[in-house]
Amino acid sequence: MAATRSVITYLAVILYILVVGPVGLLVAVVFRAKGLLYALGHAGCWIALTLAGIRYRVIGREHIPREAVVFCSNHESNVDPPVLFQALHRRLHILYKAELRKFPIMKTVFDVGGFVPVDRTDRDQAIASISRGARSLRAGNSFLIFPEGTRSPTGQLLPFKKGGFIMAIEAQAPIVPVAVQGGRDAMHKGSAVVHPVDVTIRVGEPVPTAGLTLADRDELIERVRARVQNLLSQGPVSV
Repeated sequence: MAATRSVITYLAVILYILVVGPVGLLVAVVFRAKGLLYALGHAGCWIALTLAGIRYRVIGREHIPREAVVFCSNHESNVDPPVLFQALHRRLHILYKAELRKFPIMKTVFDVGGFVPVDRTDRDQAIASISRGARSLRAGNSFLIFPEGTRSPTGQLLPFKKGGFIMAIEAQAPIVPVAVQGGRDAMHKGSAVVHPVDVTIRVGEPVPTAGLTLADRDELIERVRARVQNLLSQGPVSV
């Protein structure tokens, strides 16, 4: 059943990309229609998640401020990014690994969407990207970061990298801790089959950065990491 459902999901997403993608992307790029690009992205994610049977529940949505923030989430599965993209914000920007830019279509989409690439192998480029993200935050755009840098193979929270926290401090933007659970069973290692799962998203109270400097970044990281860990300890719930 899961295999059949997966085939249908893949075919539907490919068809959506082939039919809607070229026209939508062309219009978005030519007219810099960022809103259209986000609408198309959310529609595509909705199709994929719905057909795959991936449901989610958000607990603590009242903690999301109206102002621009940095959502800081753990990362345990391939379904985390699309689920959080759908659940947290209508125009969620992402701080992402620069190696994804080797795919031309993704590069164009990410650029129009205002996503910010970070090349961890190039310190100067990474610093410039973080400053660019801070400017975007100050302009009112919220960001999602996965500070572990990769998916945790065990589900245990990995050490946090500093880039997203430096960005938040530079912009003096609050950091909202997020815990996502339940997606790990959606895809088994080495398999393309997507299994239906219920994903729980817990949103914690924002951690302010107003008045902080770069000298405070390590303490800030530990404070936010502890809050994400506490949210994870509460466990998933049924959708």
